Amino acid sequence: MGYKEEGKWWVSPSNYAEEVTSKFNFPKKVEFIDTTLRDGEQQPGIILTKEEKIEIAKRLDKAGIQRIEAGTPAVLKADEEAIKEITKLGLKADIYCFVRNMKKDIDLAKECGVDGVIAEILGSEHLLNNGKRWTFEKAVSACIEATSYAHEQGLKVTFFPADGSRADIEFLLKLVGEVYRNGHIDSLALVDTFGVFSPEGAAFRVGQLKAEFPDLPIECHFHDDFGMAVSTTIAGLAAGAEVAHVTVAGVGERAGGAPLEATALSLEAIYGVDTGIDMTQFKELSEFVEKATRTPIHPTRPVVGDKIFLWETGLPSSLWMNVKDVNPLFMLPYHWSMTGHRMPELLLSKKSGKDNVKVWLDKIDETVTEEQFPELLLAVKELSLAEHRTLNEEDFRGLVEKIKA
Repeated sequence: MGYKEEGKWWVSPSNYAEEVTSKFNFPKKVEFIDTTLRDGEQQPGIILTKEEKIEIAKRLDKAGIQRIEAGTPAVLKADEEAIKEITKLGLKADIYCFVRNMKKDIDLAKECGVDGVIAEILGSEHLLNNGKRWTFEKAVSACIEATSYAHEQGLKVTFFPADGSRADIEFLLKLVGEVYRNGHIDSLALVDTFGVFSPEGAAFRVGQLKAEFPDLPIECHFHDDFGMAVSTTIAGLAAGAEVAHVTVAGVGERAGGAPLEATALSLEAIYGVDTGIDMTQFKELSEFVEKATRTPIHPTRPVVGDKIFLWETGLPSSLWMNVKDVNPLFMLPYHWSMTGHRMPELLLSKKSGKDNVKVWLDKIDETVTEEQFPELLLAVKELSLAEHRTLNEEDFRGLVEKIKA
């Protein structure tokens, strides 16, 4: 891969400079676990039915997601039933569920037929002692018992110490170390529960965990409270972490988590990392999740927004018309087909220029004289300003008819 891939993307050559890439330590294989069905549903107001969860799981699998966190069976019988149905689908993805470090949760997970569990404990001393009001010894004992039991049941175990990003590092290392040595951990989630990592801080903490547990795969579960989740997740991977936790369109608790689409596309195009993800599924997948969650996706949301391949303003519209048949990437960071979008379009507003009007005249199969053209362009601008919006076909037809009358 390079900074310029024909028909795919055109990013900055600086991204691929040896002075930059030599500092990276990406693993040989990066994997994704999508947590839309659990963390995504924790966003206030999002309630997913069993049928919706099953359909989302199918679509995630179609997109090539390597692991799917299917939910928390202890929440409700319906959630347990949804997980059971998902595990029966025969998907290529491994199916995990979220559990507390309790044997009864492990039993539920086993009954659901999942491949593995994500076993949560509060991983910072301040929340364990003050929020949960547990002692360190009680937490360690519970985790050792539950993770060992999960392993005995044939389940893979991702240990999930929440708020690990804010934990005192010695406390976190001690907690993980006790469970790693005396219980069972297949992989360790570094959890930025409150989205407080900087990219540099995330990379540093991944490095600390790798130094202490060199044989333990590290997973990045980072939230987006400062709008940094994509950057921090990629920084963690570049420091050697193997797994990215994501959700479709970034849905999730508070400000959400690392969005699947921007994380995967950035890794591929900006960092040259093969994700194994079929990004052409992104638009359709996000639209289904938007409908299921009843949560509108912002029209300019990176990668999946409805308006990211549209122009209203005169100069970029003219530039696009001049290059679209030569090389679309002269005017785009990545090709629309990569993520399942439609071809770019020109719109009409007070910011528009002559090429916008020409395109729309062709669209409605109308013509005006050379003398009428400036008058039509001015009428477009004035109506858009008066209506405080982009114009539609009915608006434009009316203006053309009035000019030609």
